[in-house]
Amino acid sequence: MSKTIMIVDDSASLRQVVSIALKGAGYDVLEGSDGRAALSKLSGQRIHLIVSDVNMPNMDGISFLKAMRQLPAYKFTPVVMLTTESAEDKKQQGRDAGAKAWVTKPFRPEHLLAVVQKLVAA
Repeated sequence: MSKTIMIVDDSASLRQVVSIALKGAGYDVLEGSDGRAALSKLSGQRIHLIVSDVNMPNMDGISFLKAMRQLPAYKFTPVVMLTTESAEDKKQQGRDAGAKAWVTKPFRPEHLLAVVQKLVAA
C-alpha cells in the first residue's frame, strides 16, 4: 500500500509540480488550496506526511499546523513547510508549531523528495 501525502498551497501550479514529483515516487496525493480547505479534508484517514506553504489566504500554514495538531489522528503527522519564507523567526514559529522540516522555494523536486522520504520512513 502506498503512502499518502497532502500538499497544502494556494498556488495550483506549485501543487501540480509537487504532486507530479510525489506521484512519480509512488505516493498517493491529496491537495488543499489553503489551510482551511486542507483542514476540512482531514477526516481521520491516514496521512503519512503533509507539505504546506506558509503564506496562504484564509488560513496560513502555521495556523493550519497548530489547528491540525489539535486533531488526535494528526497530532504526530510530520509536516514539511515549503515556502518562500526564510526568516529565522518564521522558521522558529514553524518549529514551535511542530514542523519537522523547512524547504525554501524555489526548490529542486529531488531535494523535496529526499526530505519526504526521510520523514515518511521515520
